[in-house]
Amino acid sequence: MTRTDPVVLHTADFPAWLTVLSVISLTVAIALAGWTAVDVVRRPQRMRVMAVVWPVAMLFGGVLWLWLYLRWGRATPRGSDQAQRDVPLRISVAKGANHCGAGCTLGDLVGELGVVAVPGLATVAGLGTLFTDEMYARWVVDFAAAYLIGIAFQYFAIAPMVDQPAGRSLWQAIKADTLSITSWQVGMYGLMALAQLMVLPAVVGGRAAVLTPQFWWLMQLAMLAGFATTYPVNWWLVRIGIKEAM
Repeated sequence: MTRTDPVVLHTADFPAWLTVLSVISLTVAIALAGWTAVDVVRRPQRMRVMAVVWPVAMLFGGVLWLWLYLRWGRATPRGSDQAQRDVPLRISVAKGANHCGAGCTLGDLVGELGVVAVPGLATVAGLGTLFTDEMYARWVVDFAAAYLIGIAFQYFAIAPMVDQPAGRSLWQAIKADTLSITSWQVGMYGLMALAQLMVLPAVVGGRAAVLTPQFWWLMQLAMLAGFATTYPVNWWLVRIGIKEAM
């Protein structure tokens, strides 16, 4: 199978305004993730895994997710007798989707950067046998990493709350998040494919290299698309009792 080598653009190949926009968006997201990481230490979450989920979610959600955290996710201060407010179903579903999205975000970070660091991973994932384009092989690695991390997040949300064997908690995590993770990745892949295969080649003559701010800005948008595709799935999973409301 002949490998396809598309035109790959680096930072200097893009318009300056897009570089500035990408850098600002990523900088704000990283700053919000850092602030949230400190805040969840000061105000511990009821579910310990959420101390990881909320900061990671800021990497794609930015200011909108900061509002969600401050309004509905932030724990009361240590020693406070203030009662936690009741969470509407729509917000509970959003928090569940957010939980899934944090696993997908870490998985995609690990997958994309892992293939850059260890190119042989693309071959293991099918480059040259199943795919002629490295992007699709990276997506295989992304999905595998996102799935494993997402299931781990769900497991550590379930296990501390119930007295049962670890294997049962793991099976519950798999049932609760398999469809959720898959639907998130479908939205993410869909937007990245649209941008990398159609929009960028038509506008600037090629696709963004992984090690560019433009690529990761697109990934931020793709993660929001993933949230949009997984939200109704999470709603359905909660309604039929497969997934617990958060």
